[in-house]
Amino acid sequence: MAFQRRQLLRTISLACGSGFLFGRNSLGMAAQTAAKPTNTPADAVAADQQRKPSATETEKVTGIGGFFFRAHDPKGLAMWYQQHLGITLAPTSYEAPVWEQEAGPTIFDPFPETTHYFGDPAKVWMINFRVRNLEKMAAQLQAAGIVVKIDPQSDSHDRFARLHDPEGNPIELWQPRSPKTSS
Repeated sequence: MAFQRRQLLRTISLACGSGFLFGRNSLGMAAQTAAKPTNTPADAVAADQQRKPSATETEKVTGIGGFFFRAHDPKGLAMWYQQHLGITLAPTSYEAPVWEQEAGPTIFDPFPETTHYFGDPAKVWMINFRVRNLEKMAAQLQAAGIVVKIDPQSDSHDRFARLHDPEGNPIELWQPRSPKTSS
C-alpha cells in the first residue's frame, strides 16, 4: 500500500507539477499562496521570473504532503480517523477524493527523546490537528465513547485537548487564536 501511495504521489507530481494534488472533483493547489493565479502565459512567465530565488535563497517545502505511520490494523485505524475526525482515506484511484486541509499554521517541532509530552514513552510521534470549535469536536468525540481531555491551562484564545486513537497514538486538538482576538 505504501508503494501505491508513493507511486500515486509521484505520478501526480510528474503529470501536474509538484504543487498540485487531485481535489474532490478537479485538480487543486496543495498549498495556498498569497499570489493570485495568473490568467495568461505572459503573466505566468512574469510571475515565475519574480519568484525565482536568488543564489543565496534556500528552496523550502510548501506544506505537508502526507503523514505515514505504522499501524497494527491499518484499515481499521484509517476508518477510525475517517469516522471520528473526518479525514478522507488515502485515494486508490485518480478519481477518488483526497483529504484537503484548510490553510493555516502548522507547527514543526522535534522534541527531546525523553519528553513526557506524548504520554507513553514508546510513542515516537504525536499529531496535532487544527479545529474550528474545540468544544464541539470534543463533545462529538465523547458522544462516540472517545476519552478527550481538554487542557484546563488553555487560555481563551489558544485551546488544546488530548485523545488517543485505538492504537494508543497521541492526538492533540488545537483551536488556534481567532484572528479577531489576536493582539
